[in-house]
Amino acid sequence: MVPMSVTATQRRTAASEAWVLIAELVASQRSRTMCVCSEFDLAPGQLHALKWLDPESPKPMRDLATALACDNSNVTGIIDRLEDRGLVQRRPGAHDRRVKMLVVTPKGQALRHEIKARMEEAPEPLLRLDAEEQRVLRDLLRKALDR
Repeated sequence: MVPMSVTATQRRTAASEAWVLIAELVASQRSRTMCVCSEFDLAPGQLHALKWLDPESPKPMRDLATALACDNSNVTGIIDRLEDRGLVQRRPGAHDRRVKMLVVTPKGQALRHEIKARMEEAPEPLLRLDAEEQRVLRDLLRKALDR
């Protein structure tokens, strides 16, 4: 009988190995994300909420809960803290006043811009690739994401 780990390794495809490596790369950047959170005095949920919200297009709180894969009550706490800092406002929905729309304030827009700039800096593992390899990787990821 062949050990399970050998069988699983033998069946690994290039696509599954790529997926494992992408997940490993993302996981390796958790400490970097935590440093950015600390730099801007935000909890991870607040940082991700502010990054996800679009200043040009207010979104309902339930959409943020879906995007963050968390419960509505968690989103309420996240938005409470962002609102206390003057970064986001809740406004009633135009078609249903029970729906709370999230609007990024000018102060929130400025902070969001800084956060996105920091988070979009290429991490060290990608900087090890030369310019052509970076372009190939980018293009392959765009293709995989159908962009």
